[in-house]
Amino acid sequence: MPLSYALLVLAGPASGHSSLTAARFARALLARGHHLQRVFFLDNGTLTGLASAVTPQDEQGALEQWVQLAAEHQTELILCISSALKRGLLDSTEATRHERPAATAHPAFELGGLGLLVEAAQTADRLVTFG
Repeated sequence: MPLSYALLVLAGPASGHSSLTAARFARALLARGHHLQRVFFLDNGTLTGLASAVTPQDEQGALEQWVQLAAEHQTELILCISSALKRGLLDSTEATRHERPAATAHPAFELGGLGLLVEAAQTADRLVTFG
C-alpha cells in the first residue's frame, strides 16, 4: 500500500545539499508509487524558492528540481512565510503589502504558515526532515 509523505526541508542551499538530497529522496519515493502531498521549507531552506537564483553550469540546481517535481506530481511547495519574509522572499501579494517592486519567490512556491506543516504532518503517514 502506498504511503503518504510530507517533507520538511530545514537547511538552505547556501549551507549544504539538504534541498537537493530531499529532492532526490522525493523522486525516489514517488517512483515507488508513494504520494508526496507537501514539502515545507523552513529557515534557510526557504532560499530554495528564490526565483532569481542562478545555478553554475557545473552544479545541479535545487530550484529546478523542485519546480519540475511539483509540476509532474502536483506536490505543494510551501515556504514558511516568516522565514521567507526575513530572507527577502515575497510572492506578489506580500510584495504589494510590503511596498516592494516585485515578487522574489518562484511562482511554483506558495508562502504559508506553520499550520500547513502541522496539517501535513497530521494527514501524512510519514514526516521526513532534511537539514
